[in-house]
Amino acid sequence: MKKIAILGSTGSIGTQALDVIRHNRDKYEVVALSCGTKTDLLKEQIQEFHPQAFCINGNAEELKELATMPEADIVLNSLMGMRGLEPTLAAIEAGKDIAFANKETLVAGGELVMEAVKRKGVKLLPVDSEHSAIFQALQGNRDNSIKRIILTASGGPFRGYSREQLEQVTLEQALKHPNWSMGNKITIDSASMMNKGLEIIEAKWLFDVPLDRIQVVVHPQSVLHSAVEFQDGSIIGQMGAPDMRVPIGYAFSYPERLQLAGEEDCSVKSLDFFSLKDGMTFYPADDKVFKTIALARKASELGGSYPVVLNGANEVLVDLFLHKKIRFIDIQDTLEIIMNEHKPKFNLALEEVLEEDKKIRDYVRKLMEG
Repeated sequence: MKKIAILGSTGSIGTQALDVIRHNRDKYEVVALSCGTKTDLLKEQIQEFHPQAFCINGNAEELKELATMPEADIVLNSLMGMRGLEPTLAAIEAGKDIAFANKETLVAGGELVMEAVKRKGVKLLPVDSEHSAIFQALQGNRDNSIKRIILTASGGPFRGYSREQLEQVTLEQALKHPNWSMGNKITIDSASMMNKGLEIIEAKWLFDVPLDRIQVVVHPQSVLHSAVEFQDGSIIGQMGAPDMRVPIGYAFSYPERLQLAGEEDCSVKSLDFFSLKDGMTFYPADDKVFKTIALARKASELGGSYPVVLNGANEVLVDLFLHKKIRFIDIQDTLEIIMNEHKPKFNLALEEVLEEDKKIRDYVRKLMEG
């Protein structure tokens, strides 16, 4: 019986994680839950799963307290944004395995997190569909040289758009993802392709692969979730219907697999190859129109505070767009200006990462207000 603490239980990942647990009560017990503002949903979750502890709109100390509970075996971090960094590090230091859906933590604090993981000997289990696919492809192949990571992207709702078309995008259009059901922030990141840029940085840290060996491939059907090419030319990938409960379940059950497909279980649909009437298609990512991919690569190459600034500025810009205070195209245009103007710092401790993050958020809000 694994005991699980879920940080961000009322979001998209958190609710789907609880659905996995709901259908596997003989294997998992919920010991802690946290939410932001969806208190009514949290009440329902508490009544159903009876956690030992919970918090609402918790600060860093409260979230760290949940993440380090002695009763928890594994912590699912599905918090949004940089709020996930401190609880993740605290959980690692407490010897907890981490089911990881908070990519911003690795983008901004990758060096700190991976050093702690190595030192404490805990497991960092990816929940993102792409990184879970890569993780699965590497099972049994850890000692083989990776030639290339193929990071797939749906292309979002604006695949094939020109720069001029992006200038006319509305919030309602940006929130209509063709394949995945996600929270608003991640949906906008997917539309701008920043999600894929952040995933490049995340993959570099998780799998210790140079940036030039990570290729983004647009795959609109979202059937191949990502793949790995090895030195002998073999490519191993993970396929399935788009359903986040699959990578969540694998993170919980690793190295085993849960029974998720079937009417009496979690009702994950099996992939029907004959339903793919239009086949599976693949295209190069257009990083001239979607500049966020190139900006993320640049931030990771330059290192230091660049990824912190990229991530923090993007979070603020996405929030402003969600509140209809800026245009969709302003997200990438402003990021480009900020990255070009940034004067970096290197070898950042945790406090310095948090300080740089706060500074860039304040700066961006003042800049856009002006």
